[in-house]
Amino acid sequence: MRRRRNAKIVATLGPASQTQRQIETLYRRGADVFRLNFSHGSHEDIKALIDIIRGVEQKYRRPIAILTDLQGPKIRIGTFAEGKVTLKKGDKFRLDMSKAPGDVHRVTLPHKEVFAAIRPKNEILIDDGRLRLRIEARGRDFAETRVMTGGTLSDHKGVNLPNTVLGLKALTRKDRRDLKFALANGADWVGLSFIQRAHDVAEVRGLVKGRAGIMSKLEKPSAIGELDAIIAQSDAVMVARGDLGVEMPPEDVPTVQKQVVRHCREAGKPVVVATQMLESMIHSPAPTRAEASDVATAIYDGADAVMLSAETAVGQHGPAAVTMMDRIIRRVERDPHFHAITDAARVAALGNDADAITAAARSVAETISAAAIVTFTTSGSTTLRASRQRPDVPVVCLTGCRDTARRMAVVWGVHAVITGDVRSFNEMVTRAARVAAREGFARKGQKVVVTAGVPFGTPGATNVLRIHPIQD
Repeated sequence: MRRRRNAKIVATLGPASQTQRQIETLYRRGADVFRLNFSHGSHEDIKALIDIIRGVEQKYRRPIAILTDLQGPKIRIGTFAEGKVTLKKGDKFRLDMSKAPGDVHRVTLPHKEVFAAIRPKNEILIDDGRLRLRIEARGRDFAETRVMTGGTLSDHKGVNLPNTVLGLKALTRKDRRDLKFALANGADWVGLSFIQRAHDVAEVRGLVKGRAGIMSKLEKPSAIGELDAIIAQSDAVMVARGDLGVEMPPEDVPTVQKQVVRHCREAGKPVVVATQMLESMIHSPAPTRAEASDVATAIYDGADAVMLSAETAVGQHGPAAVTMMDRIIRRVERDPHFHAITDAARVAALGNDADAITAAARSVAETISAAAIVTFTTSGSTTLRASRQRPDVPVVCLTGCRDTARRMAVVWGVHAVITGDVRSFNEMVTRAARVAAREGFARKGQKVVVTAGVPFGTPGATNVLRIHPIQD
């Protein structure tokens, strides 16, 4: 199941993709990572999906990553006596802590942190920004607002507060239960929703303790202000453009996307671009030309992975959406202009021995037209460095750690293989050549470039480079 592309595909599972046959089809069509959303479904439902994914992994003998997405501190209004109301521009509307059902004059907002943070003239957006309120007065448990953009408002709609940092904890009680469940059931990545500060990520890292990779989802403009600090605390980052597009002007989202991708590339952290990439394929068997261009732009920018959400979770054409995304990626990566962009945007090696060896491996591989770069790694750091250099040849990751192999499924250009430990340097080089040939990356007469850290098993110690021919 070698992929004929470098960028990876994340597919979200849901009602349209919950059987063994449906999930296996998505994998065969090109999904490398499966996202399980704790905002929907019980622990029993998610455990059943995990079991199916691991069954597919065993059948195809290829590591598959599971991303469990925590709901995060989502802010929602309460209920209305009649289920919904219609608000008109210029109306007064009150948000408060009362538990009474709402009406056309007021509704419950059961989040005291909101009232502590907002100020007069701030805006409150409801239902993905479809309704817009301006604050005229506020107290400890209420806000008086004026409707600036009206419409129909129904129960439990989400609330966004642009340019407001809330005193909310990174994890809700539900998130803590979900995180415990995810770690106990072998999640490879944990998605953190509505990150506001680097401290939010650090808090969760203390709970995860290395049992999964932490993927910080950038959904709030306040997070962009601490971008580099958040990247430093994270193992990967997701640009969640849907919520970003609610709280910031739509014209700013493309530049923020490029900024995040560039900073992640420089830091050597995987970055996923997500939300509404092929959204029309929820109902249509083909995307719009604009959507195809959107996916292509993320690949030209250098994203490690692109994500499908509702397209595969509830869409009528999930397998076709994965196939289309695979086709777009492969077409972009064949474009000579893509290689020129990649070369121009290649990040400089950091000032340490490990990065120097990795940059040299990329240069040597190109000079001698090597078939692949083969990395031996325990923690994944050697492979991440190789990917950061965006070489023109595949990166074959050999690791004795199954968890590391699975996490590499989201990393650009990496084909991970679980292998046993090696006892000597010569055995390592011989095995690298054998695996590269067996996996279809090299044939007799070609060469591979091998990098590793010696002594073996030392995390982060990339200090060896060897050129080795394929002899049989």
